Amino acid sequence: MDVASKDRLRAVDLAATVGISVQQVRNYVELGVLPPVRRTASGYRIFTSEHARALSVARRLAEGHGWSRTREIMAAVHKGDLPAALAALDGGHAELDRERAEIRRVLGAFETVLASAPAARPAPRHGVRIGEVAALVGVRTSQLRLWEERELLRPGRTPGTNYRVYDEAELRAAQVIALLRRGAYPFEIIAAVLGELRTTGSAQRVRAELARREQELHTRSLRRLRGSAALHDYLRGRGDAS
Repeated sequence: MDVASKDRLRAVDLAATVGISVQQVRNYVELGVLPPVRRTASGYRIFTSEHARALSVARRLAEGHGWSRTREIMAAVHKGDLPAALAALDGGHAELDRERAEIRRVLGAFETVLASAPAARPAPRHGVRIGEVAALVGVRTSQLRLWEERELLRPGRTPGTNYRVYDEAELRAAQVIALLRRGAYPFEIIAAVLGELRTTGSAQRVRAELARREQELHTRSLRRLRGSAALHDYLRGRGDAS
C-alpha cells in the first residue's frame, strides 16, 4: 500500500526532530535502529511517522542503556526477533542489579571496617617485618604472602636482603584484610575496599563516595525504566505487544 503523502517525512526533517545529521539517519537505517525504508520510483527513501517514533524510542533507550545495547534491541525488534530484543533489555537491567549488589556489599564491608577495625599502630620509620605483621594481625606469614600474591598487599623490600617490610599503610591494609576475611567477605570485595581506601585515605570518605555512586545507580535505573516504557509503547503500536 502506498504511503500517504501527508505521512511522508524528508530525511532532513526526521534528522531535525532529534538534532542529528541526515547521514546519521541513514546509518540508523543500515544498523536496524530504524525500520526498513521504502523508496520512490526515482530511488528516494521514504520516511514516515513510524521512523520518527522509532528514532524517539531509540534516543530514550540510549539515555539509559547506551547506544551499543540500544542498537542491539532496536535491530532485533525490526528483524521481528522480539525474544532477542527482550533478552538484551533484561541484560541491561540485570547489570544494574549486579552493580547495586556490589555497592551494597562493599558498603557493608566498610561498615565492618568502621565499626570493628582496631586503631592502626604507627609503623616504625624503617617499616615492620612480615613476622611482626603476622603477630599483630593474628594470621600466619603464609597468609600475608597469599594476600600479596593476590595483589592485596604491597610490602616494600629491604636493600640487599630483599626482606619484606610493611609501612603504616600496608600494616593497616593487612588489618583490614584480616578483619574482612573473618567476616567471610570474598577477595574481590576486599580488593574493592582496599582500592577505595588507597584512593581516598579515609573510610568515611569512601562510604560517602559509595553512597553517591548508589544514588547515581538509582538515576540510571530510572532512565532505563523510562526507556523500557517507551519501547513497550512502540511495540504495542506495531502490534508486537499486548
